[in-house]
Amino acid sequence: MVYAKEGDVFKSGVIQEAKGTIAIKDFAKFRETEVDSLVETIILGQSDHMKKFCFWVAYNAALACGVVPSSIQGLYEAMGKGRLSGFTVPAMNIRTLTYDLVRAVFRSAKKIDAGSFIFEIAKSEIGYTDQRPMEYSSMIMLAAIKEGYKGPVFIQGDHFQLKAKNYLQDKEKEVNQLKEIIKEAIDASFYNIDIDSSTLVDLEKKSLDEQQKSNYEVCSLFTQYIRQAQPKGVTISVGGEIGEVGGKNSTPEELNAFIKGYLKILGKAKGISKISIQTGTSHGGVVLPDGSIAKVSIDFDTLKKLSEIARKEYGMAGAVQHGASTLPNEAFHHFPQVSCAEIHLATQFQNIVYDYLPLPLKEKIYAWLHANCAAEKKPGLTDDQFIYKTRKSALGPFKKEIFSLPKDWKDKISSVLEKEFSFLFEQLNIKNTKKHVDTFVTLMPVLKKKEDFLKEEKELGDLEGAD
Repeated sequence: MVYAKEGDVFKSGVIQEAKGTIAIKDFAKFRETEVDSLVETIILGQSDHMKKFCFWVAYNAALACGVVPSSIQGLYEAMGKGRLSGFTVPAMNIRTLTYDLVRAVFRSAKKIDAGSFIFEIAKSEIGYTDQRPMEYSSMIMLAAIKEGYKGPVFIQGDHFQLKAKNYLQDKEKEVNQLKEIIKEAIDASFYNIDIDSSTLVDLEKKSLDEQQKSNYEVCSLFTQYIRQAQPKGVTISVGGEIGEVGGKNSTPEELNAFIKGYLKILGKAKGISKISIQTGTSHGGVVLPDGSIAKVSIDFDTLKKLSEIARKEYGMAGAVQHGASTLPNEAFHHFPQVSCAEIHLATQFQNIVYDYLPLPLKEKIYAWLHANCAAEKKPGLTDDQFIYKTRKSALGPFKKEIFSLPKDWKDKISSVLEKEFSFLFEQLNIKNTKKHVDTFVTLMPVLKKKEDFLKEEKELGDLEGAD
């Protein structure tokens, strides 16, 4: 049911507005009936006011149900001090059917008492999936309530990235646009943010310091901005990046050049908790002419070496692996073995959704791609390659249609993804990590007013970037 007006939310008597917040009278009934209505209103509703009102209800209901958007900083500090090891935190980009697939993540996590996992969305994904930060975080919180999950929930801005060309043309404009996105994300309870200024690395420069200089200067600037913007009592976990994914593999010397320059500028402010590096992967994988994905060889030695430097010399959780979801299954158990702190997973989840979409809808989407993304059909690109490379662009325009699939169809997709999540969680060894999260992550519920949710959203700037 889509709520038409504010009063409809309280008509059942299951929830009430009380002193600027939400009182839930029957938690079981709220999970059973009202959560799905909030989701439907946010995704399918026509009223922007009602969507924002539902964001407010969802947030306060989450806090009432023990679901608390949190920073993973405490856990990563424990990893940096050598108090925790042996597992790799999966950071999952959910591009479509977000509510249903996040529910599947929570089900998989509850089966093994896992707590160390992150939901994230990249700057570019916010654009092409039509998921603004407040909507994305609301879907995650409502999914947690629906599945009876309690405790810290980690929501992350992935690849909050500067575009090098734009930065060189107008630094102030490019920096301010990214600041606006960061502020919107923090307002939406993204208490984990990955700054990607690796696009500014200039390998033509002679010294490593010169190569990394713009990168560490800008990363320091945004770290300081985040520290000023973070809510009282919350230390946002910030990530940096030294090697652009898809480029040359990172080296210890590059890591040291970046961190030393970064810390010198940063001063007394809390620095990054992890560092993203390049080890041979690319976002989405390398697509072959028949549409299949080429096998990739990961440089696990580099990953191990740089993770060790990051932990032992700088107190960080370790190195982060991007572009990993299309790796072969036999690769994933290696990441905990080399002390990889975090691994980013995205494209394979999207691929599975597409594999199980009804054929008529899939054909409709592919026809749309040929009509609307024709400029991306480069010479020599096969149809299979073109579809694979561009189909992410259809997720926003077809968001409502995909969400409106029959329940049994969505349940089938969720079931397949639940098995995928369970496999990854097992390989990354996050079983029984809920106790670590509860030990090292301090719950800091941030109280927010209704007006915070009903304010006007600004138009976001350039949302292109890594995906």
